[in-house]
Amino acid sequence: MPPAGTAKMEPMIIEPMGLDKPTRKVTHTVEPEIFEPAPLSTALIAYLNLGLLVIFGYIRDFMRLWGYESNIGAKEFGNEGFAPLYHEFESFYHRNVYHRGSMLTAAPLAGTPGATIDIIEREWGEHLSSFKLTEKTKTYLNVGSYNYLGFAENDGFCSKETIKEIAKTGAGVSSPRKELGTLQIHEDLEELVCEFVGKPAALVFGMGFGTNSLNMPALMDKGCLLISDELNHSSLILGARLCGAKIAVFKHNDTADLERVIRKSIVMGQERTRRPWRKILIVVEGLYSMEGTMCDLPAIVALKKKYKIYLYVDEAHSIGALGETGRGVAEHFNVDTDDIDIMMGTFSKSFGACGGYIAGDKSTIEHLRRESHAHSYASPMSPPIARQVISSMTAIMHTDDGKRRLRQLAANTRYFRDELRKRGYIIYGDSHSPVIPMILFTLANICAFAKECLNRGLASVIVAFPATTMLGARARFCISASHTREHLDRVLEILEELDPIIGLKMSKNRKTSPFMDFWRHFWKRS
Repeated sequence: MPPAGTAKMEPMIIEPMGLDKPTRKVTHTVEPEIFEPAPLSTALIAYLNLGLLVIFGYIRDFMRLWGYESNIGAKEFGNEGFAPLYHEFESFYHRNVYHRGSMLTAAPLAGTPGATIDIIEREWGEHLSSFKLTEKTKTYLNVGSYNYLGFAENDGFCSKETIKEIAKTGAGVSSPRKELGTLQIHEDLEELVCEFVGKPAALVFGMGFGTNSLNMPALMDKGCLLISDELNHSSLILGARLCGAKIAVFKHNDTADLERVIRKSIVMGQERTRRPWRKILIVVEGLYSMEGTMCDLPAIVALKKKYKIYLYVDEAHSIGALGETGRGVAEHFNVDTDDIDIMMGTFSKSFGACGGYIAGDKSTIEHLRRESHAHSYASPMSPPIARQVISSMTAIMHTDDGKRRLRQLAANTRYFRDELRKRGYIIYGDSHSPVIPMILFTLANICAFAKECLNRGLASVIVAFPATTMLGARARFCISASHTREHLDRVLEILEELDPIIGLKMSKNRKTSPFMDFWRHFWKRS
């Protein structure tokens, strides 16, 4: 039975675009991953581009050394005679490469990240060394936020319930969960998470990043082996390093390489002593936010059973966004959650809140209650945030509005992906993934792309080295249930305007030549 009050939920404004409700449980198969390589000319230009930036960076550093240019780098002072805390070269890339595009990144927001978003305009100082916020804001069409189901909104049932919770319990708790910080609402949320993900016990935390990094040391230690996908999130990488276990890495989503690593590790045992590993844990993500790919969960579960090892699945981006009822990658592939030992997820994407959870069997969760640093020392989840999660999760589970959001997200994802691929853009990821990376390869391309998009009222995300490979610069679109067909068509229209200027369509399957498109645009402008 749904909790009291859900019958009063206000319907979502977005139309479901004529989709019927699913009548049967759908089991999806693993799609082959297609990573189209950069054209040779584009690769050469990308390396030349970065090489020139580095060369000019050294020239500018030389000019700064002799006072011909102002120094915008960090400098230590007051520690004469001490060894430097950091080497100045460590900020070289930030100072001479990243800093050039700082006007296009880290924009201060003035509202919720819905289908549109308000951004505060900034006044920049000399050499972009500083900025000052103005009182002006501008509204942009937003395709850069992880607001998958559109629950990040100022109005509606969830927002009203959150405001009521502030008046009831306040904005925060000044004690860790292990001492005096556990409230009834935390226990209610944990029970709801258990019901939602299909596990007997769960523990919630106030920070998603800390859910991974601070709980891994309570699960693994010396004498254990942690096998990690090479593209796992930095929170998983930090947690793996903190726990002291031996780390082995396998190629992204390559189950053949994963089995090779498992077999070799079991045969060789621990270093020097060759004793058997105390425990082995495979760590993967359900949906990889930089690539838009899903883990091959059925094959990974088969390997887990074959070699009798444990499995940890991070569903930060897949929970709420994948599956017929939003239960994540396990539901998407129809994998029994009993076959996944530890299920982790966050509330900052599909649920419009913050924080995270870990779900598993009762003995594992009781162990984390005693040993987890995040449970013992960190601030607990704020009660209004917990209420936001309860409200949105309840909507997904028990209301037509929640089901309509799931169908809207799936329809928007299919439509936008199909259009991009059909028009000749290089995109990565699974066809069901609401994260859609569009590969642009070079630093110059992504900076020009972000600037021209902002000029046309579109806010997007750009990512480049070192967050990606040298040739992996990309724009990343995050599709939401709050987007309408008109929103997505406007994004496609902007991309079509920019293609002749920047050269966005690099796929071998594109119908027209980039050279002819450029000259067609040139004569049209002249």
